Amino acid sequence: MALKIWLDDKLVDEADAKVSVFDHGLLYGDGVFEGIRVYNGRVFELEAHIVRLYESAKVIRLEVPIGKSGLLGAIEKTVEANGVVDGYIRLVITRGVGTLGLNPFICKSSRLIIIADKIQLYPEELYEKGMKVISTVTVRNHPLAIPPQVKSLNYLNNILAKIEALDNDVPEAIMYNHEGYVAEATGDNVFIVRNGVIYTPPAEAGALEGITRALVIRLAEEQNFRVVEKNLTRHDLYVCDEFFLTGTAAEVIGIVDIDGRVIGDGRPGPVTRLLREEFFKYAHRKEK
Repeated sequence: MALKIWLDDKLVDEADAKVSVFDHGLLYGDGVFEGIRVYNGRVFELEAHIVRLYESAKVIRLEVPIGKSGLLGAIEKTVEANGVVDGYIRLVITRGVGTLGLNPFICKSSRLIIIADKIQLYPEELYEKGMKVISTVTVRNHPLAIPPQVKSLNYLNNILAKIEALDNDVPEAIMYNHEGYVAEATGDNVFIVRNGVIYTPPAEAGALEGITRALVIRLAEEQNFRVVEKNLTRHDLYVCDEFFLTGTAAEVIGIVDIDGRVIGDGRPGPVTRLLREEFFKYAHRKEK
């Protein structure tokens, strides 16, 4: 069945969901987006995603072409029109049609795109056995170049790191900032466990403030774990007891090898497994 796509102010058939070749989202990666999960027909952590979308847009001086209540309604209609019960929403705001020049203020109106569909997940085997990763040569964008808190359409920095991962036959890679501290993975946030304490890089290290990251921190604290945001080095990753990533698609997934160094006993550790279970229970709860 063909998808229904929300384009600007209405649902259209997938074949009619088109944007101009002069849209600055295409020409320059000028825009913002959110990736949002749907569990049991419920849009997951929607309010947090909408807040982050509007904040990202404000930072790059991009006007969201719809009010929050209208946007919530458009998301709900798009999910319903495509019969998505467990799936994924891609919410995109582009700068809109402009010229071949960089000037964003020539673009008369921004564009809204909402896609609701199935999602490609990591295979279940990776959650059971754990994932291998590498460290990248590609350095995370300097925070004074592109603020890491802005979830922009310009993902080339992450894509170059992803290419490194795939060239090394692993699905993910760890990116470091200009000072050598851990920033994030190509699409996920980083956590480690050492001596019973959970550590994660702060946003200022170059990490996106992930919605799943925030939830996992909360779930960990509810389980009486101490969670500390601090700068982490490659050494910290090599010698930690456990290592896991969090993200909208990944949820909570254990890392068992980085750069040929085995983490713990080579299997996802007890803290990782517990937090994955707690996340699953929270995400699949029945109440609206």
